[in-house]
Amino acid sequence: MKLRRAHGLVAVVTGFTLLLAAGCGGRTPTAMPSASPSASPSPSPSPSPSPSASPSPSTSPAPSKSPTPRPTTEKSYVLQRTSGSSGVALTFDDGPHPTWTPRVLEVLRARGVKATFCLVGTQVKAHPALVRQIVAEGHTLCNHSWNHEFKLGTWSAEKISSNMRATNYAINAAAPGAPIRYFRHPGGNWTAAAVRIARSLGMSPLHWTVDPQDWRRPAASTISSRVVKGTRAGGVVLLHDAGGDRTQTLAALPGIISGLRAKYHLIRLPDTF
Repeated sequence: MKLRRAHGLVAVVTGFTLLLAAGCGGRTPTAMPSASPSASPSPSPSPSPSPSASPSPSTSPAPSKSPTPRPTTEKSYVLQRTSGSSGVALTFDDGPHPTWTPRVLEVLRARGVKATFCLVGTQVKAHPALVRQIVAEGHTLCNHSWNHEFKLGTWSAEKISSNMRATNYAINAAAPGAPIRYFRHPGGNWTAAAVRIARSLGMSPLHWTVDPQDWRRPAASTISSRVVKGTRAGGVVLLHDAGGDRTQTLAALPGIISGLRAKYHLIRLPDTF
């Protein structure tokens, strides 16, 4: 009888030992993808092989790592996308142009509308009288880079600053004392560096809320419809008075003005903060 009990006890102990061994063997790297080599099982006869039961930080859910650096996007910083009031602001990029800018100014003047002109340095240098006319007629000025450099924001900080300052210098040479309170990156290709440097030079990074893509030269009716339907209170509308044939933009402008005025007050962006 004693012999049978001894054999039974040996069988129980042996079975328990096999069960314990099977549990420890389950702690494989595939079951714990976040475990490091230091967290591999030790020969200790601990009856707690489950990772969740271990107090070691290496076996608990690892804290999230620092984000991997990614290319800067619009969402990484703050841009000015509205007029700052319920009024709607018309903005014109890429000028001044000797053909299109005077005609745009004529349409605005005839309808008593003030707008914002985003000027390119090389165009300013070539047509300084048009800059003075823009200022004299009460419009707001915006820096749009020296030569419409799409990749400006990817340059070194020194080169970005030099480009912006050269453009401001040319504008002020044409219209001494005219405030330049905005910078718009060509193509809307913003980077954190461009935003930071623009602000350091006293310029707000000006984006837009409505882009009818008039630069693609769709029909005037299409441009007008896109603007009127897409604009909301406080909107900033992107248009062009240079950079190509602006016949359709010019033809669309009267309809844009009347369509927006039926719902909103048209304003120029303030040049004082």
